[in-house]
Amino acid sequence: MSNQPPIEVPQGAIRLNTDSQKLEFYAQDRWYEMATDSPILGNATNSPDASGGARGVIAGNNPTSNVIQYFTIPVQGNAIDFGDLSQNRFVGGSGSSRTRGIFMGGDPGPSGRLDDIDFITIAATGNAQDFGDLTVARAHGCGTSNQTRCCMMGGSASSGNQSHIDHITTASTGNAKDFGDLIEATEHAAGASSPTRGMVAGGNPGTANRIQFITITTLGDAQDFGDLQALGDTMMGGGMASPIRAIFAGNYTNKIESVTIASKGNSQEFGTMTTSRGCPHSNTDSVRGIISGGYTPGSTNTMEYIYIMTEGSGVDFGDLVADTANGFDTVSTAHGGL
Repeated sequence: MSNQPPIEVPQGAIRLNTDSQKLEFYAQDRWYEMATDSPILGNATNSPDASGGARGVIAGNNPTSNVIQYFTIPVQGNAIDFGDLSQNRFVGGSGSSRTRGIFMGGDPGPSGRLDDIDFITIAATGNAQDFGDLTVARAHGCGTSNQTRCCMMGGSASSGNQSHIDHITTASTGNAKDFGDLIEATEHAAGASSPTRGMVAGGNPGTANRIQFITITTLGDAQDFGDLQALGDTMMGGGMASPIRAIFAGNYTNKIESVTIASKGNSQEFGTMTTSRGCPHSNTDSVRGIISGGYTPGSTNTMEYIYIMTEGSGVDFGDLVADTANGFDTVSTAHGGL
């Protein structure tokens, strides 16, 4: 089957490759194969022995905690204890492949900065293990990732806000390496990823409503994508994505906005959450986005979900193990269409 699409094929188009019998989507002038399976983790209920598809994982909390918890994204229900991080911390960056979850940096409290990188095997509950170190110890960064690479974007170090982008190869262990720089130094941004692009939205200070992006497979500096709208800045917000659409929510509002990942431009109104949230967690497979915890204004354990390709409002999902905010998120076995 030819890899050259007709000129009129729009960004985000999906096709069935009749040679490989695989679904593909069109972005950045080429076709990419889509993953159409999710790891099987049990039987149709959200329990340790059950299975319902992709697994979402969050970790840490403010005040500092080392607790890791998980849930099955397609199956509504409460979160379950997974294990522990290597130490108490919060406000770090995170990402994942289909098999591994990565937790980078963070604040051990009070106002400390860590360079530690932990990893877990998402399908197997247990404690996190040492992966390596960041190039600069920092907290308040955000993570983006695809199947092979995980990036830590910006954050705050002892010397101030950072523009550094670090990267690791998720399947290995070792210290992070330099990837490039954000357009400007920022912290508290929201991250979201497709298999090709890493999106960074908002942040503090600087141009707080800016959306930037990187091509995850290609080292280099971030580029301008567009601007957030009603959210203003997503300092204290969360990000989710399918292969086609990125979602940003929070910033002490109930607003949800979206962008089409392959096409630069400003965000558009998507819907509303069940409640206003600051510093929420966000996890996703290629169909559902889960928004959980955060400050409402006190920290909460509530969870809600949206369908990423269908504009609308959040629906109750279940409860976290405990009230949780400002931890690590964006870890799942199928985020962004992995």
